[in-house]
Amino acid sequence: MRLPVYASFLLATHLLTAQIPIAVPVPEETILRAEPVLPKAPEPVEEILRLQIYLDTQLFGPGKVDGRPGEFTSKALHRHQRALGQPPTDIFNHTLDLTGIGQTYTTYTLRQEDLKFVGELPSQPSAQSKKKYLPYDSVLEFLTERFHCSPDLLEFINQPLKMSALKPGDVVKVPNVQPFLIEELTPLPSLPEVPAFLTRVIKIDTREKILELHEGEKLLASLPITPGSGYLATPPGTWRIVGITQMPTFRWDKSVLEYGVRSGTYYNLPPGPNNPVGVMWIGLSKPGIGIHGTNSPQTIGRSSSHGCMRTANWDVVRLAKQLTKGMTVIIEGEAPVPRPVVKAKPVVEEAPPAEPEAPQKKFRWFWQKRE
Repeated sequence: MRLPVYASFLLATHLLTAQIPIAVPVPEETILRAEPVLPKAPEPVEEILRLQIYLDTQLFGPGKVDGRPGEFTSKALHRHQRALGQPPTDIFNHTLDLTGIGQTYTTYTLRQEDLKFVGELPSQPSAQSKKKYLPYDSVLEFLTERFHCSPDLLEFINQPLKMSALKPGDVVKVPNVQPFLIEELTPLPSLPEVPAFLTRVIKIDTREKILELHEGEKLLASLPITPGSGYLATPPGTWRIVGITQMPTFRWDKSVLEYGVRSGTYYNLPPGPNNPVGVMWIGLSKPGIGIHGTNSPQTIGRSSSHGCMRTANWDVVRLAKQLTKGMTVIIEGEAPVPRPVVKAKPVVEEAPPAEPEAPQKKFRWFWQKRE
């Protein structure tokens, strides 16, 4: 049935002004998955955990593996995507192929020989200097470093097992990463030089707290670091690697740590995973400055150092295998803040107070009365 012209006009007007949803074709690549609601910490998110394990395997370090979203997971993802020529995305919308990871978890059986790396760890440098080795202070610390993860994650996924009561033979659930094998590290004053690596360049942005390894235009790796700040900020500039030492000793000097000046009061701390510079020292041509491991991997990127650049032991060991003496290191960031010059107040020497005079005896004639 044909409508009158006026009726047709009214119907067309209504259709134009009515709130009628219109289906518009949307390119598939623009459809983003909604971010899932995160469970209460420290419960890991499987999707994030799998991504962290993958990035860690590729030496694009997300920091500690914990299955939670965070700054360094995002930074590692973006740098790996850049290395692959992909556009950056958030952690829930990447297109990386993670099928090679397999299972996100594996198991580890605690061995009797593992316990020789765990022991008493004094807190004071004076007491530490008297030991031959600075071990892990607990089995939990041993496991978190071996499997690159946070203590909260291990404790959560192993409930109701008590991490403080572990003994040889106990089986624990752990992230499926390449284990950090402390037992394979022996003291080496200088790692072998690899001439083929001389064209590689380390670039460090202390503001981003990220170390990148480049070979020409290719980005090979990136790791989170803790740089110095304030008076002890990591000095920007172009330097060279002058040596790489495995399982170093450390000269602990409070004056150097606080003011950058050597003093005669110091302690030589022995090697071990809890040495302040960790298990690897990559010295630079800037005296006293280097890239090194740490005894506090859980704080990487979230605290400050005394001028050097520290990263997790599990990262620095793998990084050192990609470096050689003579390589260029470019550091960008804020220069150290000048220390305020404190002018000493002039000392005015006051004259010592006069000693009181001894009272003089008053002369009296024999007929005078005593007062």
